[in-house]
Formats: sequence, structure tokens, C-alpha cells
Amino acid sequence: MGGWLDRLLVLLMDTLYTLPVLLLSVVLAFLLGKGLPNAAAALCVVYVPQYFRVVRNQTAQVKAELFVEAARSLGAGPVWILRRYLFRNVITSVPVLLTLNAADAVLVLGGLGFLGLGLPETVPEWGSDLQQALSALPTGIWWTALYPGVAMFVLVLGLSFLGEGLESWLSGSGQSGRSER
Repeated sequence: MGGWLDRLLVLLMDTLYTLPVLLLSVVLAFLLGKGLPNAAAALCVVYVPQYFRVVRNQTAQVKAELFVEAARSLGAGPVWILRRYLFRNVITSVPVLLTLNAADAVLVLGGLGFLGLGLPETVPEWGSDLQQALSALPTGIWWTALYPGVAMFVLVLGLSFLGEGLESWLSGSGQSGRSER
């Protein structure tokens, strides 16, 4: 819709976007304390600006399309246009961003756990496992660091491949749908 609220949100999200992800996560985790809801809140605050920018840019791009102007000229209201045209064309990029951000969030949460700012000690997590394994490395016990590191690597690689495949599939199906029209 635009307006002063849009400008205010853009300013807020751009300000959050300029801060490094891990640094902002560490500060938020330190301020909020340990716990699953607090770690989730810290990660959400860190990644919301990316979703905001993608959805806002896609919305501005779709709003300029001729089919939206045609719907307006036929008397369609803003809610109809939003539900019928904008949502369907904008939402396709969100799952790709979600999978790529999930891979990054695994690394950030691992970093928070390594620093002792992640989940409570009663909850097992790879970052705290790596931090505990760090003290065992000088004694020659290397495998305690290997397994959490490999698990994080495999999960991040799998989520990245999933995001790339999803992007390829969505862009491929979107192009074939356009050529049929």
C-alpha cells in the first residue's frame, strides 16, 4: 500500500539488515538469555529483514504488471488483487529463501551454542558439543569434535541443495506455465 508505515518499516528493516547476522544474534541471545524461545526469537529478528525485502521488492514488481492494472480497471479492490494476484506471484520466492536461511540458522545457532549463548545445557546441540570437544582435542580425542561438525556440515549442505533445487524447480515450472499461456 505504501505510505508512512511502509517507509518506517523499510528504515527499520534496512537498519537491522546492515548488522552482521552472527553479531546481532549474539547480542540478542545475550540480552534474552538461554532457552529455545529466546534462541528462536533471536533468529527470527535476524532473518525477518531478508523476508521483508524479498516480499516487498517482489510485491512492487508485481504491482507494476499489466494484469494488476487490468484488474484495477475492471473494479477489483485491493484485497482481491492482493489475494488473487500478488500473493500467488510473491510467495514463490519465500520457500527458497526459507531453506537457505535455515542452513544459515543452523550455523548461527551452532555458533551461539559454541559461545555458550544458545540453548540450555540440558538440550543437546552441536555448537555446545563442539565447544566441549575443544577441551578434549589436546588429549588426542578428536572424534568428539568430528561428529557434530560433520552433522552440521551435512545438514547445511542438504538444506542448501534443497534450496537450490527448489529454486530451480519453481523457476522451471513458472517458465513452463508462462509458455502455455
